[in-house]
Amino acid sequence: MITYKIYTDIGNREVNEDSVGEIDMNGRYCFALADGLGGHGRGECASAMAVETALSMFAEHYSDDFLNQCFQETQQNVLNAQTSNTELADMKTTMVLLTIDEEFIKWGHIGDSRLYHFNKFKIVERTLDHSVPQMLVNLGEIKEKDIRGHEDRNRLLRVIGSPWNGHSYELSEPLPNKKKQAFLLCTDGFWELIEEKKMVQFLKKAETVDAWMDMMVAEVKTKGTGINMDNNSAIAVWLEG
Repeated sequence: MITYKIYTDIGNREVNEDSVGEIDMNGRYCFALADGLGGHGRGECASAMAVETALSMFAEHYSDDFLNQCFQETQQNVLNAQTSNTELADMKTTMVLLTIDEEFIKWGHIGDSRLYHFNKFKIVERTLDHSVPQMLVNLGEIKEKDIRGHEDRNRLLRVIGSPWNGHSYELSEPLPNKKKQAFLLCTDGFWELIEEKKMVQFLKKAETVDAWMDMMVAEVKTKGTGINMDNNSAIAVWLEG
């Protein structure tokens, strides 16, 4: 059985540029999360377009190559909108997708919105940000813990809406659909305010996916008190036994 909880909050900003969504097609699931960039460049339009494209494509023609096709189509849709409407010329967005079908679990991402994969109350994998701080970690110049709060944390190297060199997005290897796993999709406004050890601590305590999300949200809001809190959004997914 799959249970999930979707959350989004505007923070202290005037506009929520995050978009989140889910679709269930007879037991096949697609979860989508995007964080729009551009401010007056209508980042909220880009993120909404990304999520809408993903969910509609999943409903219409899901296949083994869905994630690859979805990132390509979303990029083209955003680029087309940029050229057809000058008000949208600067809009861009991150995107992270998770699909679960009868056999496999797959995910893909671009930008600094993340997916965390938990198994047996441990983080076994997380997506690596397409950002300057993550690049510095990869080069060994800073430690991973230094990503949060880094002065260049908002400098993204790959997003939807900017020209790509080849495949700028990354796709996971298919993971067998086994029970007792958990996933967290989240924007940077969420993960910057909750450390991974807290995600795991709350996962161990929670009896439901709703309780897990509620505990994480409380932590994010506590850490965000007194700062110019960004939009923050997340999708928590449990594959229960």
